[in-house]
Amino acid sequence: MITPRLPRTRGLGRCLAAVAVVIAIWVTTLGAGRVNLYAKPEALPALSVSTLAARYKANRRAMGAALKTARRIQDFAMVRSLTRLMTPGRRFLFFDARGTGRAVEVLGDLAHAREVAILVPGADTTLTTFDVRGRRPFTTPGGGARALLDQARRVEPGTDLAVVAWLGYSPPKVTSPGVITDFRADTGAARLRRFVTGVHRLNPSARTTLLCHSYGSVVCGEAVRGLPVGAVAAFGSPGMSVSSAAGLGTRARVWAGRGASDWIGLVPHVRMFGLGFGTDPVAPAFGARVFAAGSGGHGDYLRPGSVSLRNLALIALGRDSQVARA
Repeated sequence: MITPRLPRTRGLGRCLAAVAVVIAIWVTTLGAGRVNLYAKPEALPALSVSTLAARYKANRRAMGAALKTARRIQDFAMVRSLTRLMTPGRRFLFFDARGTGRAVEVLGDLAHAREVAILVPGADTTLTTFDVRGRRPFTTPGGGARALLDQARRVEPGTDLAVVAWLGYSPPKVTSPGVITDFRADTGAARLRRFVTGVHRLNPSARTTLLCHSYGSVVCGEAVRGLPVGAVAAFGSPGMSVSSAAGLGTRARVWAGRGASDWIGLVPHVRMFGLGFGTDPVAPAFGARVFAAGSGGHGDYLRPGSVSLRNLALIALGRDSQVARA
């Protein structure tokens, strides 16, 4: 076997590192150059039991203002999205229409729930796809959160589980260079850490579970260290930026699942010079508890009636012994 000479290896490393830097600058420039026609949201009070109602009202006002802007500039996709988001009875802890948009919806009684599940979506998720993606609403944050809560209520009638659809960051597009780097995940992880910490202060007795799909599992992997969560589940994951579950730095129970038809299994699970996300979370070497995810594809994990949805609901409810293992 011929061993490569060291200088050539170093040169390759510098070249790949340079590519990563160029990608980072390119992605950042795209974001900075985007014209924001929507207003900056008003400052919100700190998350607490006494401010929940005020935050819900403030975000509804912000949605109403954004809807007026969307109609004025003929942003019809945003008009349709905001009309759905403003359906009476829906409650949002955060909303920002700028850029690709961010929103955090609450289903259930967040202040008094015994269990809280936070759904973190992956690439290609925007405010205009918060509820609808073709005829597959369960592939969206809002639709997936509802499917999860419905399943949990079937498993455990009368459950006081609260589910949060957390689009608190701007995921990359699947076709963009950013999808193979953790630049978007870094920002998302910082925001997710602040949010989980705030939820814990709001309801310190609740057990919190992070349910992380696709690129969202990269966000969770970078955020979970030291967070007060009881479980984290990565599904359809390209990796969590670490080589093992122990590297996450959490006492939470770590779960992972992948459907038999999910194309993410074909992605190289490596991490080098800022590119890629490391060991496959469903691989034995990673050390996660692998749950059965059935035969579905990348968008099927929260499909009503699926084995993956049932298992994710059981994980969110803390009923670990009933989770079907792969």
